[in-house]
Amino acid sequence: MQETTGVGEIATEIPHTNVPPVHYADLPEPAPLRRVVGPSVLLLAGAIGSGEYILWPSIASQVGLVLVWLVVLGVTTQYFLNMEIERYTLATGETAVTGFTRLWRPWGLLFVAMAVLAWMWPGWATGGTTTLSFVFGFSEEVIPFATIGVLVLIGVVLTASPVVYSTVEKIQFFMVALIVGFVVYAALTLIGGDGYAELAGGFTAVGDIPDAAATIGAAPLLGAIAFAGAGGIMNLVQSNWVRDKGLGMGARMPRVVSPFTGREEASPTTGYFFRRDAENLRRWQGWWRVADREQQLTFLLIGGVSLLVFMTLTFVTVGTGTDAEGLDFIRLQGDALGSAVGGWLSTVFWLIGTAVLFSTNLAVLDMVARLTADVLRTGALRDSQRWSESRLYFVTVWAMILFGSVILLLGVDQPLLLLVIASALNGIVMFIYSALLLKLNRGVLPREIGLSGVRLGAIVWAVVFYGFFSAILLWDQVGQLL
Repeated sequence: MQETTGVGEIATEIPHTNVPPVHYADLPEPAPLRRVVGPSVLLLAGAIGSGEYILWPSIASQVGLVLVWLVVLGVTTQYFLNMEIERYTLATGETAVTGFTRLWRPWGLLFVAMAVLAWMWPGWATGGTTTLSFVFGFSEEVIPFATIGVLVLIGVVLTASPVVYSTVEKIQFFMVALIVGFVVYAALTLIGGDGYAELAGGFTAVGDIPDAAATIGAAPLLGAIAFAGAGGIMNLVQSNWVRDKGLGMGARMPRVVSPFTGREEASPTTGYFFRRDAENLRRWQGWWRVADREQQLTFLLIGGVSLLVFMTLTFVTVGTGTDAEGLDFIRLQGDALGSAVGGWLSTVFWLIGTAVLFSTNLAVLDMVARLTADVLRTGALRDSQRWSESRLYFVTVWAMILFGSVILLLGVDQPLLLLVIASALNGIVMFIYSALLLKLNRGVLPREIGLSGVRLGAIVWAVVFYGFFSAILLWDQVGQLL
Protein backbone atom coordinates (compact mmCIF):
# COMPACT_ATOMS: atom_id res chain seq x y z
CA MET A 1 0.00 0.00 0.00
CA GLN A 2 1.27 3.47 -0.84
CA GLU A 3 2.14 5.57 2.19
CA THR A 4 2.42 9.35 2.10
CA THR A 5 3.11 10.35 5.68
CA GLY A 6 6.35 12.11 6.52
CA VAL A 7 6.99 13.39 2.96
CA GLY A 8 9.17 16.48 2.81
CA GLU A 9 11.14 18.63 0.41
CA ILE A 10 13.19 17.52 -2.58
CA ALA A 11 16.05 15.14 -1.85
CA THR A 12 18.98 16.81 -3.61
CA GLU A 13 21.21 13.71 -3.40
CA ILE A 14 19.25 11.98 -6.18
CA PRO A 15 19.73 13.52 -9.68
CA HIS A 16 16.57 14.92 -11.25
CA THR A 17 17.64 16.37 -14.58
CA ASN A 18 16.02 13.55 -16.61
CA VAL A 19 13.33 12.33 -14.18
CA PRO A 20 11.21 14.37 -11.72
CA PRO A 21 12.82 14.76 -8.29
CA VAL A 22 12.24 12.50 -5.32
CA HIS A 23 11.20 13.88 -1.96
CA TYR A 24 12.37 13.10 1.54
CA ALA A 25 10.32 10.59 3.50
CA ASP A 26 11.05 8.36 6.46
CA LEU A 27 12.03 4.79 5.66
CA PRO A 28 9.35 2.34 6.92
CA GLU A 29 10.21 -0.06 9.72
CA PRO A 30 11.86 -3.27 8.45
CA ALA A 31 9.70 -6.39 8.23
CA PRO A 32 10.69 -9.88 9.45
CA LEU A 33 12.07 -12.40 6.98
CA ARG A 34 8.85 -14.40 6.72
CA ARG A 35 7.06 -11.33 5.34
CA VAL A 36 9.68 -10.36 2.75
CA VAL A 37 10.36 -13.74 1.16
CA GLY A 38 9.07 -13.55 -2.39
CA PRO A 39 11.09 -11.48 -4.89
CA SER A 40 14.01 -13.89 -4.96
CA VAL A 41 11.61 -16.83 -5.18
CA LEU A 42 10.20 -15.32 -8.38
CA LEU A 43 13.76 -14.93 -9.62
CA LEU A 44 14.58 -18.50 -8.63
CA ALA A 45 11.54 -19.82 -10.52
CA GLY A 46 12.81 -18.13 -13.67
CA ALA A 47 16.33 -19.38 -13.06
CA ILE A 48 15.33 -23.02 -12.68
CA GLY A 49 13.41 -22.93 -15.96
CA SER A 50 16.34 -21.62 -17.98
CA GLY A 51 19.81 -22.51 -16.76
CA GLU A 52 19.00 -25.22 -14.25
CA TYR A 53 16.70 -27.49 -16.24
CA ILE A 54 17.89 -26.92 -19.82
CA LEU A 55 21.07 -24.97 -20.61
CA TRP A 56 23.52 -26.31 -18.05
CA PRO A 57 22.20 -29.91 -18.22
CA SER A 58 22.54 -29.63 -22.01
CA ILE A 59 26.19 -28.67 -21.52
CA ALA A 60 26.67 -31.59 -19.10
CA SER A 61 25.32 -33.96 -21.75
CA GLN A 62 28.00 -32.69 -24.17
CA VAL A 63 31.16 -32.17 -22.09
CA GLY A 64 30.40 -33.58 -18.66
CA LEU A 65 30.92 -31.62 -15.44
CA VAL A 66 34.18 -29.81 -16.17
CA LEU A 67 32.49 -26.40 -16.32
CA VAL A 68 30.98 -26.46 -12.83
CA TRP A 69 33.33 -23.69 -11.71
CA LEU A 70 31.59 -21.38 -14.17
CA VAL A 71 28.29 -22.37 -12.57
CA VAL A 72 29.50 -21.40 -9.10
CA LEU A 73 31.02 -18.15 -10.36
CA GLY A 74 27.85 -17.32 -12.29
CA VAL A 75 25.43 -17.89 -9.40
CA THR A 76 27.64 -16.11 -6.87
CA THR A 77 28.19 -13.13 -9.16
CA GLN A 78 24.44 -12.87 -9.74
CA TYR A 79 23.79 -12.88 -6.00
CA PHE A 80 25.94 -9.78 -5.59
CA LEU A 81 24.33 -8.17 -8.65
CA ASN A 82 20.86 -8.87 -7.29
CA MET A 83 21.64 -7.15 -4.03
CA GLU A 84 22.97 -4.06 -5.82
CA ILE A 85 19.82 -3.99 -7.95
CA GLU A 86 17.83 -4.17 -4.72
CA ARG A 87 19.96 -1.53 -2.96
CA TYR A 88 18.69 1.37 -5.04
CA THR A 89 15.06 0.21 -4.77
CA LEU A 90 15.23 -0.32 -1.02
CA ALA A 91 16.58 3.22 -0.64
CA THR A 92 14.25 5.05 -3.06
CA GLY A 93 11.32 2.83 -4.01
CA GLU A 94 12.30 3.32 -7.65
CA THR A 95 13.45 0.58 -9.96
CA ALA A 96 17.09 0.31 -10.95
CA VAL A 97 16.19 1.27 -14.54
CA THR A 98 14.64 4.50 -13.29
CA GLY A 99 17.91 5.11 -11.48
CA PHE A 100 19.84 4.53 -14.72
CA THR A 101 17.50 6.93 -16.51
CA ARG A 102 18.36 9.59 -13.94
CA LEU A 103 21.97 9.24 -15.12
CA TRP A 104 21.13 9.41 -18.84
CA ARG A 105 17.63 9.75 -20.28
CA PRO A 106 17.88 7.16 -23.12
CA TRP A 107 18.79 4.30 -20.79
CA GLY A 108 15.16 3.52 -19.99
CA LEU A 109 14.07 2.99 -23.58
CA LEU A 110 17.32 1.19 -24.38
CA PHE A 111 16.66 -1.34 -21.61
CA VAL A 112 13.11 -1.81 -22.87
CA ALA A 113 14.53 -2.55 -26.32
CA MET A 114 17.11 -4.93 -24.85
CA ALA A 115 14.43 -6.70 -22.79
CA VAL A 116 12.06 -7.16 -25.70
CA LEU A 117 14.80 -8.24 -28.13
CA ALA A 118 16.25 -10.80 -25.72
CA TRP A 119 13.02 -12.21 -24.26
CA MET A 120 10.41 -12.03 -27.01
CA TRP A 121 11.27 -15.56 -28.18
CA PRO A 122 8.76 -18.06 -26.71
CA GLY A 123 11.38 -20.70 -26.00
CA TRP A 124 10.22 -21.54 -22.47
CA ALA A 125 6.58 -22.17 -23.36
CA THR A 126 7.72 -24.15 -26.41
CA GLY A 127 10.03 -26.20 -24.21
CA GLY A 128 7.16 -26.83 -21.80
CA THR A 129 4.85 -28.18 -24.49
CA THR A 130 7.75 -30.22 -25.89
CA THR A 131 8.33 -31.97 -22.55
CA LEU A 132 4.56 -32.39 -22.25
CA SER A 133 4.62 -34.18 -25.62
CA PHE A 134 7.08 -36.68 -24.14
CA VAL A 135 4.34 -37.62 -21.66
CA PHE A 136 1.29 -37.66 -23.92
CA GLY A 137 2.95 -38.44 -27.25
CA PHE A 138 1.33 -35.78 -29.40
CA SER A 139 3.14 -34.89 -32.62
CA GLU A 140 5.57 -32.05 -33.28
CA GLU A 141 2.98 -30.38 -35.51
CA VAL A 142 0.74 -29.86 -32.47
CA ILE A 143 3.43 -28.19 -30.33
CA PRO A 144 3.22 -24.64 -31.80
CA PHE A 145 -0.57 -24.52 -31.40
CA ALA A 146 -0.45 -25.93 -27.88
CA THR A 147 2.21 -23.38 -27.02
CA ILE A 148 0.04 -20.52 -28.27
CA GLY A 149 -2.77 -21.78 -26.04
CA VAL A 150 -0.41 -21.79 -23.05
CA LEU A 151 0.74 -18.24 -23.82
CA VAL A 152 -2.88 -17.03 -23.94
CA LEU A 153 -3.64 -18.76 -20.62
CA ILE A 154 -0.61 -17.10 -19.00
CA GLY A 155 -1.76 -13.75 -20.36
CA VAL A 156 -5.20 -14.20 -18.80
CA VAL A 157 -3.66 -15.11 -15.44
CA LEU A 158 -1.38 -12.07 -15.46
CA THR A 159 -3.86 -9.46 -16.62
CA ALA A 160 -6.94 -10.59 -14.69
CA SER A 161 -5.26 -10.58 -11.26
CA PRO A 162 -6.43 -7.85 -8.83
CA VAL A 163 -2.80 -7.45 -7.67
CA VAL A 164 -0.48 -9.00 -10.24
CA TYR A 165 2.52 -9.49 -7.95
CA SER A 166 0.48 -11.44 -5.39
CA THR A 167 -0.82 -13.85 -8.03
CA VAL A 168 2.60 -14.37 -9.60
CA GLU A 169 4.15 -14.93 -6.18
CA LYS A 170 1.59 -17.61 -5.23
CA ILE A 171 2.09 -19.48 -8.51
CA GLN A 172 5.86 -19.36 -8.29
CA PHE A 173 5.94 -20.40 -4.63
CA PHE A 174 4.01 -23.53 -5.60
CA MET A 175 6.27 -24.20 -8.57
CA VAL A 176 9.47 -23.72 -6.57
CA ALA A 177 8.19 -26.02 -3.80
CA LEU A 178 7.43 -28.67 -6.43
CA ILE A 179 10.86 -28.33 -7.99
CA VAL A 180 12.74 -28.30 -4.69
CA GLY A 181 10.94 -31.49 -3.69
CA PHE A 182 12.18 -33.19 -6.85
CA VAL A 183 15.71 -31.81 -6.36
CA VAL A 184 15.85 -33.23 -2.82
CA TYR A 185 14.60 -36.61 -4.08
CA ALA A 186 17.14 -36.62 -6.91
CA ALA A 187 20.00 -35.59 -4.63
CA LEU A 188 19.23 -38.32 -2.09
CA THR A 189 18.24 -41.25 -4.31
CA LEU A 190 19.14 -40.76 -7.98
CA ILE A 191 22.66 -39.35 -8.22
CA GLY A 192 24.55 -41.80 -6.05
CA GLY A 193 28.16 -41.88 -4.91
CA ASP A 194 29.62 -42.10 -8.41
CA GLY A 195 27.68 -39.03 -9.48
CA TYR A 196 28.95 -36.99 -6.56
CA ALA A 197 32.49 -38.20 -7.22
CA GLU A 198 32.21 -36.95 -10.81
CA LEU A 199 30.85 -33.62 -9.55
CA ALA A 200 33.80 -33.26 -7.20
CA GLY A 201 36.11 -34.15 -10.06
CA GLY A 202 34.62 -31.36 -12.13
CA PHE A 203 35.86 -28.83 -9.58
CA THR A 204 39.42 -30.08 -9.97
CA ALA A 205 39.48 -30.42 -13.77
CA VAL A 206 40.31 -26.76 -14.30
CA GLY A 207 42.75 -27.54 -17.09
CA ASP A 208 39.95 -29.04 -19.19
CA ILE A 209 37.84 -25.87 -19.15
CA PRO A 210 39.29 -24.29 -22.36
CA ASP A 211 38.66 -27.42 -24.46
CA ALA A 212 35.16 -27.84 -23.03
CA ALA A 213 34.36 -24.18 -23.69
CA ALA A 214 35.55 -24.50 -27.28
CA THR A 215 33.32 -27.55 -27.76
CA ILE A 216 30.24 -25.70 -26.51
CA GLY A 217 30.71 -22.56 -28.62
CA ALA A 218 30.67 -18.87 -27.77
CA ALA A 219 26.93 -18.14 -27.90
CA PRO A 220 25.72 -21.18 -25.90
CA LEU A 221 28.52 -20.67 -23.36
CA LEU A 222 27.75 -16.98 -22.78
CA GLY A 223 24.07 -17.83 -22.57
CA ALA A 224 24.67 -20.54 -20.00
CA ILE A 225 26.89 -18.24 -17.93
CA ALA A 226 24.23 -15.52 -18.05
CA PHE A 227 21.64 -18.09 -16.99
CA ALA A 228 23.75 -19.62 -14.21
CA GLY A 229 21.11 -18.22 -11.90
CA ALA A 230 18.42 -16.13 -13.53
CA GLY A 231 19.91 -14.03 -16.31
CA GLY A 232 19.94 -10.62 -17.88
CA ILE A 233 16.87 -8.46 -17.58
CA MET A 234 15.26 -10.98 -15.23
CA ASN A 235 17.79 -10.05 -12.55
CA LEU A 236 17.16 -6.36 -13.22
CA VAL A 237 13.40 -6.71 -12.72
CA GLN A 238 14.16 -7.94 -9.21
CA SER A 239 13.82 -4.26 -8.26
CA ASN A 240 10.25 -4.17 -9.65
CA TRP A 241 9.31 -7.21 -7.58
CA VAL A 242 10.97 -5.75 -4.48
CA ARG A 243 8.97 -2.57 -4.99
CA ASP A 244 5.65 -4.40 -5.42
CA LYS A 245 6.41 -6.60 -2.40
CA GLY A 246 6.76 -3.40 -0.36
CA LEU A 247 10.34 -3.79 0.81
CA GLY A 248 12.11 -0.68 2.05
CA MET A 249 10.89 2.51 0.40
CA GLY A 250 8.88 0.33 -1.98
CA ALA A 251 6.15 0.37 0.68
CA ARG A 252 5.35 3.92 -0.46
CA MET A 253 4.94 3.02 -4.13
CA PRO A 254 1.85 2.01 -6.17
CA ARG A 255 1.55 -1.59 -7.29
CA VAL A 256 0.65 -3.08 -10.67
CA VAL A 257 -2.98 -4.26 -10.72
CA SER A 258 -5.41 -5.51 -13.33
CA PRO A 259 -7.14 -2.66 -15.22
CA PHE A 260 -10.35 -4.73 -14.91
CA THR A 261 -10.32 -6.27 -11.43
CA GLY A 262 -7.93 -4.08 -9.43
CA ARG A 263 -7.86 -0.53 -8.12
CA GLU A 264 -5.58 1.47 -10.41
CA GLU A 265 -3.34 4.34 -9.36
CA ALA A 266 -2.36 6.75 -12.11
CA SER A 267 0.47 8.31 -10.11
CA PRO A 268 3.97 8.16 -11.65
CA THR A 269 6.51 5.74 -10.25
CA THR A 270 9.12 8.22 -9.06
CA GLY A 271 10.15 7.53 -5.51
CA TYR A 272 11.39 8.93 -2.23
CA PHE A 273 14.61 9.15 -0.28
CA PHE A 274 15.31 9.25 3.44
CA ARG A 275 17.36 11.65 5.54
CA ARG A 276 20.34 9.87 7.01
CA ASP A 277 19.54 10.38 10.66
CA ALA A 278 20.04 7.72 13.32
CA GLU A 279 16.52 6.24 13.07
CA ASN A 280 16.46 6.00 9.30
CA LEU A 281 19.93 4.47 9.19
CA ARG A 282 18.83 1.91 11.78
CA ARG A 283 15.84 1.03 9.59
CA TRP A 284 18.10 0.87 6.53
CA GLN A 285 20.41 -1.64 8.18
CA GLY A 286 17.39 -3.74 9.14
CA TRP A 287 16.01 -3.76 5.59
CA TRP A 288 19.42 -4.57 4.11
CA ARG A 289 19.96 -7.53 6.46
CA VAL A 290 16.56 -9.07 5.81
CA ALA A 291 16.76 -8.56 2.02
CA ASP A 292 20.25 -10.04 1.95
CA ARG A 293 19.15 -13.06 3.97
CA GLU A 294 16.26 -13.66 1.58
CA GLN A 295 18.67 -13.68 -1.38
CA GLN A 296 21.14 -15.97 0.36
CA LEU A 297 18.61 -18.60 1.40
CA THR A 298 16.59 -18.75 -1.81
CA PHE A 299 18.51 -17.60 -4.86
CA LEU A 300 22.08 -18.41 -3.81
CA LEU A 301 21.58 -21.60 -1.78
CA ILE A 302 18.53 -23.26 -3.35
CA GLY A 303 19.34 -21.99 -6.85
CA GLY A 304 22.98 -23.06 -6.73
CA VAL A 305 22.24 -26.52 -5.32
CA SER A 306 19.41 -27.10 -7.81
CA LEU A 307 21.65 -26.22 -10.73
CA LEU A 308 24.39 -28.62 -9.66
CA VAL A 309 21.87 -31.40 -8.98
CA PHE A 310 20.22 -31.09 -12.40
CA MET A 311 23.63 -31.06 -14.13
CA THR A 312 24.84 -34.11 -12.23
CA LEU A 313 21.58 -35.94 -12.80
CA THR A 314 21.93 -35.40 -16.53
CA PHE A 315 25.49 -36.69 -16.46
CA VAL A 316 24.66 -39.89 -14.57
CA THR A 317 21.62 -40.68 -16.73
CA VAL A 318 22.68 -39.83 -20.31
CA GLY A 319 26.45 -39.61 -19.94
CA THR A 320 28.57 -37.22 -21.96
CA GLY A 321 29.31 -36.67 -25.63
CA THR A 322 25.69 -37.06 -26.67
CA ASP A 323 24.74 -35.66 -30.05
CA ALA A 324 21.05 -35.31 -29.16
CA GLU A 325 19.38 -32.37 -30.87
CA GLY A 326 17.21 -29.75 -29.17
CA LEU A 327 15.52 -31.13 -26.06
CA ASP A 328 16.10 -34.76 -27.04
CA PHE A 329 18.54 -35.07 -24.14
CA ILE A 330 15.59 -34.38 -21.82
CA ARG A 331 13.69 -37.24 -23.47
CA LEU A 332 16.74 -39.51 -23.12
CA GLN A 333 17.12 -38.51 -19.48
CA GLY A 334 13.48 -39.29 -18.71
CA ASP A 335 13.76 -42.65 -20.45
CA ALA A 336 16.89 -43.47 -18.45
CA LEU A 337 15.18 -42.55 -15.17
CA GLY A 338 12.21 -44.70 -16.12
CA SER A 339 14.43 -47.68 -16.92
CA ALA A 340 16.33 -47.34 -13.64
CA VAL A 341 13.43 -46.68 -11.27
CA GLY A 342 10.11 -47.09 -13.06
CA GLY A 343 8.00 -45.52 -15.77
CA TRP A 344 6.32 -43.24 -13.26
CA LEU A 345 9.59 -41.35 -12.75
CA SER A 346 9.87 -40.58 -16.47
CA THR A 347 6.42 -39.02 -16.34
CA VAL A 348 7.22 -37.06 -13.17
CA PHE A 349 10.50 -35.77 -14.60
CA TRP A 350 8.87 -34.54 -17.81
CA LEU A 351 5.90 -33.02 -15.98
CA ILE A 352 8.30 -31.22 -13.63
CA GLY A 353 10.02 -29.84 -16.71
CA THR A 354 6.70 -28.70 -18.14
CA ALA A 355 5.78 -26.91 -14.91
CA VAL A 356 9.24 -25.34 -14.68
CA LEU A 357 9.22 -24.03 -18.23
CA PHE A 358 5.65 -22.72 -18.17
CA SER A 359 6.33 -20.90 -14.89
CA THR A 360 9.47 -19.40 -16.41
CA ASN A 361 7.51 -18.10 -19.38
CA LEU A 362 5.06 -16.54 -16.94
CA ALA A 363 7.99 -14.82 -15.23
CA VAL A 364 9.34 -13.67 -18.60
CA LEU A 365 6.09 -12.03 -19.67
CA ASP A 366 5.66 -10.47 -16.24
CA MET A 367 9.16 -9.00 -16.11
CA VAL A 368 9.23 -7.56 -19.64
CA ALA A 369 5.82 -5.98 -19.08
CA ARG A 370 6.88 -4.56 -15.69
CA LEU A 371 10.05 -3.06 -17.11
CA THR A 372 8.29 -1.55 -20.10
CA ALA A 373 5.40 -0.14 -18.08
CA ASP A 374 7.74 1.34 -15.48
CA VAL A 375 9.96 3.05 -18.06
CA LEU A 376 7.08 4.51 -20.06
CA ARG A 377 5.16 5.62 -16.97
CA THR A 378 8.20 7.26 -15.42
CA GLY A 379 9.25 8.84 -18.70
CA ALA A 380 7.16 9.75 -21.73
CA LEU A 381 3.76 9.03 -20.14
CA ARG A 382 4.35 10.24 -16.59
CA ASP A 383 1.72 13.01 -16.89
CA SER A 384 -0.88 10.85 -18.60
CA GLN A 385 -4.16 10.32 -16.74
CA ARG A 386 -5.11 7.48 -19.10
CA TRP A 387 -1.99 5.35 -19.24
CA SER A 388 -1.40 4.01 -15.76
CA GLU A 389 1.42 1.58 -15.18
CA SER A 390 -1.16 -1.22 -14.91
CA ARG A 391 -2.63 -0.46 -18.36
CA LEU A 392 0.81 -0.29 -19.93
CA TYR A 393 1.59 -3.64 -18.31
CA PHE A 394 -1.59 -5.14 -19.81
CA VAL A 395 -0.79 -3.94 -23.35
CA THR A 396 2.82 -5.16 -23.17
CA VAL A 397 1.86 -8.65 -21.98
CA TRP A 398 -0.55 -9.17 -24.88
CA ALA A 399 1.82 -7.64 -27.42
CA MET A 400 4.48 -10.15 -26.34
CA ILE A 401 1.97 -13.00 -26.62
CA LEU A 402 0.97 -11.86 -30.09
CA PHE A 403 4.59 -11.68 -31.24
CA GLY A 404 5.41 -15.07 -29.75
CA SER A 405 2.42 -16.60 -31.49
CA VAL A 406 3.49 -15.16 -34.83
CA ILE A 407 7.02 -16.54 -34.33
CA LEU A 408 5.59 -20.00 -33.68
CA LEU A 409 3.22 -19.87 -36.64
CA LEU A 410 6.15 -18.92 -38.87
CA GLY A 411 7.82 -22.19 -37.90
CA VAL A 412 10.53 -20.99 -35.50
CA ASP A 413 9.70 -23.50 -32.79
CA GLN A 414 12.99 -25.07 -31.66
CA PRO A 415 13.09 -24.30 -27.92
CA LEU A 416 16.83 -24.77 -27.38
CA LEU A 417 17.67 -22.42 -30.27
CA LEU A 418 15.23 -19.81 -28.93
CA LEU A 419 16.73 -20.09 -25.44
CA VAL A 420 20.31 -19.73 -26.72
CA ILE A 421 19.33 -16.55 -28.60
CA ALA A 422 17.70 -15.08 -25.50
CA SER A 423 20.44 -16.08 -23.09
CA ALA A 424 23.39 -14.87 -25.20
CA LEU A 425 21.77 -11.45 -25.64
CA ASN A 426 21.13 -11.28 -21.90
CA GLY A 427 24.81 -11.91 -21.17
CA ILE A 428 25.68 -8.69 -23.01
CA VAL A 429 22.93 -6.84 -21.16
CA MET A 430 24.40 -7.98 -17.83
CA PHE A 431 27.75 -6.47 -18.75
CA ILE A 432 26.05 -3.13 -19.45
CA TYR A 433 24.03 -2.88 -16.26
CA SER A 434 26.84 -4.15 -14.05
CA ALA A 435 28.80 -1.05 -15.07
CA LEU A 436 25.75 1.17 -14.51
CA LEU A 437 25.23 -0.23 -11.01
CA LEU A 438 28.76 0.87 -10.16
CA LYS A 439 27.89 4.42 -11.15
CA LEU A 440 24.47 4.45 -9.50
CA ASN A 441 25.23 2.83 -6.16
CA ARG A 442 28.78 4.14 -5.80
CA GLY A 443 28.46 7.54 -7.43
CA VAL A 444 24.88 8.59 -6.57
CA LEU A 445 23.87 6.97 -3.29
CA PRO A 446 25.58 8.54 -0.25
CA ARG A 447 28.49 6.71 1.30
CA GLU A 448 26.54 5.59 4.38
CA ILE A 449 24.27 3.38 2.29
CA GLY A 450 26.18 3.07 -1.00
CA LEU A 451 28.31 0.38 -2.62
CA SER A 452 31.66 -0.27 -0.91
CA GLY A 453 34.06 -2.91 0.38
CA VAL A 454 33.74 -6.52 -0.76
CA ARG A 455 30.53 -5.77 -2.65
CA LEU A 456 32.29 -3.07 -4.65
CA GLY A 457 34.92 -5.62 -5.65
CA ALA A 458 32.20 -8.11 -6.59
CA ILE A 459 30.53 -5.66 -8.98
CA VAL A 460 33.87 -4.73 -10.55
CA TRP A 461 34.36 -8.47 -11.03
CA ALA A 462 30.89 -8.71 -12.66
CA VAL A 463 31.86 -6.03 -15.19
CA VAL A 464 35.04 -7.95 -16.05
CA PHE A 465 33.33 -11.37 -16.00
CA TYR A 466 30.42 -10.56 -18.30
CA GLY A 467 32.48 -8.16 -20.37
CA PHE A 468 35.06 -10.86 -21.11
CA PHE A 469 32.51 -13.41 -22.31
CA SER A 470 30.54 -10.76 -24.23
CA ALA A 471 33.73 -9.79 -26.06
CA ILE A 472 34.37 -13.45 -26.93
CA LEU A 473 30.84 -13.75 -28.32
CA LEU A 474 31.14 -10.59 -30.42
CA TRP A 475 34.55 -11.65 -31.71
CA ASP A 476 33.17 -15.05 -32.62
CA GLN A 477 30.21 -13.54 -34.47
CA VAL A 478 32.42 -11.09 -36.36
CA GLY A 479 34.70 -13.97 -37.34
CA GLN A 480 31.74 -15.89 -38.77
CA LEU A 481 30.74 -12.89 -40.89
CA LEU A 482 34.22 -12.37 -42.34
